Amino acid sequence: MNKKTDIKPTLLMLMFTVAGVIGFIYEEICVYINDGVFAKRGTTFGPWIPIYGFGALLIFFLTIWFRKKPWLVFIVSSLSCGLLELATGYVLDKFFNMRLWDYSLVRWNWGNLNGYICIRSVLTWGVFALLLIYAILPLLEKFKKKLPRVFTIVSIALFSLFALDIVLSLTLK
Repeated sequence: MNKKTDIKPTLLMLMFTVAGVIGFIYEEICVYINDGVFAKRGTTFGPWIPIYGFGALLIFFLTIWFRKKPWLVFIVSSLSCGLLELATGYVLDKFFNMRLWDYSLVRWNWGNLNGYICIRSVLTWGVFALLLIYAILPLLEKFKKKLPRVFTIVSIALFSLFALDIVLSLTLK
């Protein structure tokens, strides 16, 4: 996608959902490596984690002007999503008494800041940004171009399920 491309809400919805699923898979793998067991991660009922969707949107909008410079996409995404994770972790912990992650308790936690972020998590955001911008986004755009009607239906349906899951998870748990 270049900066002159129309930003379609359906593209953003599917990107948000795909990123949430990838984040869920990533966290399942990390928990398995750390604890030797699979444990359902996240606060939703489904296989997705909202912070990864929000991180994807942040990456999308913050890197739209310099996509031809992967090193800059990596740096901006690492820093901005690291700040997103730090702020989210802090706010959830201090204002809602929720500690959804704690990097001080996991392997490969060097440079962790009160367990909210660590160097590994910040670098992972950068790697995810490169994957998002240079692999996933082009695939989604190709899908949108080849099958626009199907793309719209899939985007709205999956995003609606994710959004409904977030609402139900907040109200029923």
